[in-house]
Amino acid sequence: MTQIGRSSRRHTVAVPGDPDARISLSWAALSDTGYRRSVNEDSLLARSPIFAVADGMGGHTAGDFASTAVVTRLAEKVKADFVGELALTEALRAAVDDMGRGVGHTDLGTGTTVTGIALTLVDGSPYWLVFNIGDSRVYSYRDGTLEQLTVDHSIVQELLDAGAITPAEAEVHPHSNVITRAVGFNEDPVPDYFLIPIVAGSRLLVCSDGLTKELTEHGIRYFLGEGTSPLDAAQQLMDAALGNGGRDNVTVVVVDVLATPESGAHRDDGSRRAARRH
Repeated sequence: MTQIGRSSRRHTVAVPGDPDARISLSWAALSDTGYRRSVNEDSLLARSPIFAVADGMGGHTAGDFASTAVVTRLAEKVKADFVGELALTEALRAAVDDMGRGVGHTDLGTGTTVTGIALTLVDGSPYWLVFNIGDSRVYSYRDGTLEQLTVDHSIVQELLDAGAITPAEAEVHPHSNVITRAVGFNEDPVPDYFLIPIVAGSRLLVCSDGLTKELTEHGIRYFLGEGTSPLDAAQQLMDAALGNGGRDNVTVVVVDVLATPESGAHRDDGSRRAARRH
């Protein structure tokens, strides 16, 4: 398990072009091996402008190597206050190359999920750039409402989309761990990317499926709302996931938007801008 970045109570980012425009963030990151795994194959990056979770697969050192490759390469892009799609895709491609050169650590059966959020600029305006490959997830919580921002790349999600199974059946489906897209396997990574507004008072969660295996959306919404700070919310989520069995590695990154240039009055038309799925 590799963790790059630590919790921050307040981090302020200047928006280019306006000397008075600032975005203030607070965040916390936690990861645990859980009770049934001997190795933690999750890795995370929590360093503005990128917050990401990678859930490695391939067994023991192979999965850890894959997830570490992804967050290490993403961390190389933490050189400015904002980052774009091209830089993120370049990092993921470099991580695939790293996995291919990992003699003694990896093979053709090694890969990882990756999901996260990054501060980006579109026509000079700041947005969250959400990215995802696999079945780790990003959620948004605001004013008591929880929204899953990413769409799982999994067999179960495809069955749900086709109406072949119900959400209740999906939770216990025997192929719940089978994903249809990953970073690795000597293939070009194909992330989903889309933009959402940066809204003061919102809380974002980036997590591996070790959390969503143990908590329903009701539980996730409850603990995100109960947490008095990102660290408090992250700890409550972690404690609940472990208390419900901890069957997999569990990783959570919680990010609060404390302030925006509009002092909490950021325009939010309720829709995603430039949504783009591959």
